[in-house]
Amino acid sequence: MSIIVNELNYIYNPGTAMEVQALRDINLEISDGEFIGIIGHTGSGKSTLIQHLNGLIRATSGGIFYNGADIYDEGYDLRTLRTKVGLVFQYPEHQLFETTVMADVCYGPKNQGLDEKEAMLRAVASLNAVHFPEKHFYDSPFELSGGQKRRVAIAGVLAMNPEVLILDEPTAGLDPQGRDEILEMVSDLRRTQHITVILVSHSMEDVARYVDRLIVMNGGGIMYDDTPQAVFAHYKELEEVGLMAPQVTYVMHALAEAGIPVETGATTVAEAKDEIVRVLC
Repeated sequence: MSIIVNELNYIYNPGTAMEVQALRDINLEISDGEFIGIIGHTGSGKSTLIQHLNGLIRATSGGIFYNGADIYDEGYDLRTLRTKVGLVFQYPEHQLFETTVMADVCYGPKNQGLDEKEAMLRAVASLNAVHFPEKHFYDSPFELSGGQKRRVAIAGVLAMNPEVLILDEPTAGLDPQGRDEILEMVSDLRRTQHITVILVSHSMEDVARYVDRLIVMNGGGIMYDDTPQAVFAHYKELEEVGLMAPQVTYVMHALAEAGIPVETGATTVAEAKDEIVRVLC
């Protein structure tokens, strides 16, 4: 069990006129190797939650345990935690600051105490893992495209050998091809490096296609925590809190309502195709 969240609460600006409770009694267990999606409308608490998982924000009350240790214990090494639980922000330019891509990706390993050669070997391996072109290793990160910046930001986290990779809207602003490339790359990393992946996304299609477990945030609490199929079965309840199921969900329910005996649990195009072919054949 890599992460346990126990009765977590967080209040912004406590005791002021601007007080807002962003998280309410969050309980989670995140096991090694899971691919988890987190969805929710703006202000639901999802970004606040993930920033607690590597200690960037300290809870107002409640606890977080990483591999059995309480991260709020006196003397706990939060710096090491942040190398083990890596967070890639929505806007990669917030994480890129060195003059070259190579220097940027080497920064984390050097901070871990690795020498120049070891840091460079880590950086090259990480850049290769995210399929970043070698010819751009010494380019300025600020001259890259949005998709390339995201690859570099992810490589910078991977170079520290994390056990958990958290991605906050990693495909925001990308075209469909760029979005698919990033998510396929993340899925491959999870399989090949056996890391836990937590994906925050606004795209129902993306989470339906890639994640094994889906957490729905609403009003600072957890509304649903189940497989994507089980969560999207509640598509009407999701609509009530401003969320939509994948388009395929609505298509399958429309077919069923029209008298075609399909199972309505499909959440991806591939699943829907298989189900329709099954019925027609």
